[in-house]
Parts: sequence; C-alpha cells; structure tokens
Amino acid sequence: MDKNAHIGKFDKQAKKYEKLQKKDPTAKFRKRIIPDAEGKTLEVAIGTGLNLPYYKNVTELTGVDFSSEMLNAASKAINSYPFTIDLKQADVETINFEENSFDTIVSSLSFCSYENPVEVLNRFQRWCKPDGKVLMLEHGKSTNRILRGIQKGIDRIAYKMIGCHQARDILGFVEESPLEVMKMERALAGFMYFIWARPQK
Repeated sequence: MDKNAHIGKFDKQAKKYEKLQKKDPTAKFRKRIIPDAEGKTLEVAIGTGLNLPYYKNVTELTGVDFSSEMLNAASKAINSYPFTIDLKQADVETINFEENSFDTIVSSLSFCSYENPVEVLNRFQRWCKPDGKVLMLEHGKSTNRILRGIQKGIDRIAYKMIGCHQARDILGFVEESPLEVMKMERALAGFMYFIWARPQK
C-alpha cells in the first residue's frame, strides 16, 4: 500500500481512537505491561495516547506517530502528566535516533501495520540502551486453529480497509530480530501478545 494512503487510513480513525480515552476496551491489557516502562522512554505509534495513564516510572517520553490526526488528539492530553512528553510526527520505519538513547521502548498494537516489522525491531536494538527494555503489546496470529484460519481469511481485506494485518507472527518477528525475549504471555486464544524483551549485548 502507498505510504500516504496508509497514513490516511489512520488519520480517518483518529476520532474513533480519541473516544477510547474515556472507555478503552484494551485498558486491562495495557495495565499488564505498560507500567513496567521506566526512565527515558520512546513510544512508537503513540496514536491518541491511550498508554499515557499507565506510565508510572517514566521520566520523559518521546511519542512518535505518522498520523497528524492521531497526534493532534494525543496533544490534548499531554499536560495532564507529571513527565515531559515530546510528540513527533514521523514514520518509525524511517526516523533516526541516536544509538543507546532510551531506557525503555514501548510498542502497542502497531506491528500489524509495518511494511518491515523485523527492521523496526532492529531499530529498537540500536535505540535502546544496553541495560534497557522493549515492551510490546501486540495482536497477531492466534494459537487457536479455527480463529487462525479466520484471521488468515480476512487479513487482506482488513489491511485494505484499515491498514492492519490480522495474522502476523509477532513472536516470530522478535525471534528473527537481535532482541532477546525475557518474558512472554498470551491472551484471548493467543491473539494478544505481551512481550518483555531486551537488546542483545
């Protein structure tokens, strides 16, 4: 898909995601992993800022998203938090940060849309400090055979309509990257992935 068309799909969804700030059905999943972020933190594909209420030990946060509409929604909330938040409109697949810049890198529900997911993880390896961590809350291929078949069947349509793949092997991407998995959990018939990882030294 053309990159501008892809961004446009997320611009159109921004108001829907902004409404979730009041009642987010994914809140219980975010609460399981986002509070483990600490120090200088990068959140990729920050969207409308749905993770912001769950940061407990972050000292400063850089939030990146390629959708201006998502960032406009996030900007309305950033003054409510006791840490500095810097929002950047940029594509995670092309933006550059200095090596060893962040104590924590957070990604939530974003690996469904990257053109090259493993290369994004390679970037995390470079950007994260050697003693830092990478936290991932992602949806992907289920462990349930029937649900996995449904995901495969609707994948092309979902990507065309909302820019989101349904059947990606999230753990496989991480294992293909230089990152080391410290802990992993699954929920919703394996559809939801919780991954705590760190850079390989």
